[in-house]
Amino acid sequence: MSGPEAPVLGPERALAELIAGNHRFVTGTPSHPNQDAGHRAALAEEQHPFAVIVGCSDSRLAAEIIFDRGLGDLFVVRTAGHTTGPEVLGSVEYAVTVLNAPLVVVLGHDSCGAVRAARESLATGTPPPGHLDALVDAVLPSLRRAEAEGVDDLGRIIDIHIAQTVEALLDNSAVLAAEVAAGRCAVVGMSYRLAAGEVHQVAGEIPAAAGSDPASAASLG
Repeated sequence: MSGPEAPVLGPERALAELIAGNHRFVTGTPSHPNQDAGHRAALAEEQHPFAVIVGCSDSRLAAEIIFDRGLGDLFVVRTAGHTTGPEVLGSVEYAVTVLNAPLVVVLGHDSCGAVRAARESLATGTPPPGHLDALVDAVLPSLRRAEAEGVDDLGRIIDIHIAQTVEALLDNSAVLAAEVAAGRCAVVGMSYRLAAGEVHQVAGEIPAAAGSDPASAASLG
């Protein structure tokens, strides 16, 4: 059995699909696409996700539910505070260069516990126990950036951290940066509101050249 053909779409259409799915989720009208037995079987041999989600591990931030998508649609990489180490970078590079995903989304959320923990550690000078220290260290550049910009509100700090993660992906992955420069991929940052269920873009952009999409009128189902 051969898998489904790769969808022909660019970064702009991929982002539109995510926004449309989130709207269905928020309004209580999800379509639950690509979750049937036939689609499951068709994916057994290969996958063609149309977006990579680099998200926080928070249990309330399940990307396939938030964006009303199904099997094979999203390549999801999750760490607490959407921090990016070598394994995360390698996973993103694989999805973009091997699976040809045209969009990478850094997905954060309000009331992020990782950002709160890092902020408390910085304020008290007390490092957290165990490997949580590495997590705090990964968030500290965002806190320092917020401080330099005179930002003290937690919500705005979280948005800065999302933007910082977008920049970190591009700065630390020459492979991803090359794909973006060639117009084959785009990287954006989005923030999720836990109570409302809504996402909104807070960082990154899709260049006009990358927005050209011959399948702009098509739906992924």
